[in-house]
Amino acid sequence: MKLARIGAPGAERPVVSGADGTWRELAPLLGGADLTPATLATALAATDTDALPEVSGAPERFGPPLAAIGKIVCIGLNYRQHAAETGAEVPGEPIVFLKTPDTVVGPDDEVLIPRASVRTDYEVELAVVIGREARYLPDAASAAACVAGYAVSNDVSEREFQLERGGQWDKGKNCETFNPLGPWLLTADEVPDPQALGLRLWVNGELRQDGGTHDMIFGVHEIVRYLSHFMTLRPGDVINTGTPAGVALGSPDTPYLRPGDVMEVEIDGLGRQRQTLGKA
Repeated sequence: MKLARIGAPGAERPVVSGADGTWRELAPLLGGADLTPATLATALAATDTDALPEVSGAPERFGPPLAAIGKIVCIGLNYRQHAAETGAEVPGEPIVFLKTPDTVVGPDDEVLIPRASVRTDYEVELAVVIGREARYLPDAASAAACVAGYAVSNDVSEREFQLERGGQWDKGKNCETFNPLGPWLLTADEVPDPQALGLRLWVNGELRQDGGTHDMIFGVHEIVRYLSHFMTLRPGDVINTGTPAGVALGSPDTPYLRPGDVMEVEIDGLGRQRQTLGKA
């Protein structure tokens, strides 16, 4: 099952698509509410959506698949080849940082390059959406039970702000529009093995990233288990699980993003994004 939100920014409405691929209005099932952490469990429990009204015409715009996200937890240097390209040691434990929920935009919305930025970079990532509270999980099986589903994320980063301005990585990760998410949330039952997904990203039609989640240092369920020992994960929280090799940071000959560039991002089964770069 795919869960999504369509419509103009700030006026999105929830929709659902089942086996037949038809998008249907989800609000009647949610009591007229949006798809949020508070209504996510109801949406996930839906077993018969065929009676819901069909969306008239093609969806005009996909927004982020979830509204009112609680927190976004990110994992750095989580692909072996990405660590190698940046000259970093393979971490012994997950590297953790946070993005604020207000960085999230729709999958095809404009991404703004910050003022004075010369090193804005791209990162295709598998996003994990939490479906039930996770606290001190004992093993991977209990972690898997807490996953609601998966989505495409682009963890846009400003490398100078992140690495050369002192303090935390957060400076280069939380600029406005720096987390396109969607187009939809694919429920966990539709992804039998999250470690067998291909991830790709193009800039101006040139393939820059072409990797697979099999290259993760810490797998999806281990990340969820691990994080639950440091923070409580709640329904609607999002985890960006790291990026494969191919980022501009890892290749001196690869240009960073500039206004007018176009990013296209996809993950097997999770849909495709397209963003044009603008100026903040």
